[in-house]
Amino acid sequence: MDFSILTDSWPLYLQGFYTTLWMVALALAIGLVIAIPIGVARNSKNPMISGPAWAYIYFFRGTPLLVQLYLIYYGMSQLLNVQGTLWEEAWFCALVSFVLNTAAYTAEIVRGSINSMPKGEVEAAKAYGMSHWQAFSRIILPSSLRRALPAYSNEVIFMIHGSAVAGIVTIVDLTGAARIVNSRYYAPFESYLFAGLCYMVLTFTVIWAFRKLEGRYLRHMKALS
Repeated sequence: MDFSILTDSWPLYLQGFYTTLWMVALALAIGLVIAIPIGVARNSKNPMISGPAWAYIYFFRGTPLLVQLYLIYYGMSQLLNVQGTLWEEAWFCALVSFVLNTAAYTAEIVRGSINSMPKGEVEAAKAYGMSHWQAFSRIILPSSLRRALPAYSNEVIFMIHGSAVAGIVTIVDLTGAARIVNSRYYAPFESYLFAGLCYMVLTFTVIWAFRKLEGRYLRHMKALS
């Protein structure tokens, strides 16, 4: 084992770390914005509203992220005239696939969190004289999002790990950087071990951050228990 190759390759790993970080962060932010209305629509009693939401969630949760990436990266060039557009860029296709995938999982988390809302909080909002929209926007949705933090933290971690597929479509993320280092030095153990350690740093940072958020926003639930 020769770990001296890491001293020569750290700029490449730093670039990969930065690429992984911004792609995952941007995908999670956009995905969360998309997921909330889809999760709410999934609970609608109107099949014209809940049906498309169910189909979207079912497809993107039922197929592997790698297949979705291939469909977008390779399939769009067959279906659309993508010359001179962002669809030609590997990073854009990867970002779109990450957004669509995480939005589907997050929407299901939001749907389940809304359904598990204690009836007492809803009844208290109605007794206070709130309309259905006021109760939903001021009580139900904020409380549901707070309760969804533990489950959503797992989705963030899964997204960090799943982002490794970006390296397959020529993107120099952490896994892509490890692949390049391995091809240069023929040292798979050292190159991929260091990439794995970087993913661990990201993962445990996310765990720490969500524990802080849960301690702040779910403190009242711990007091009741």
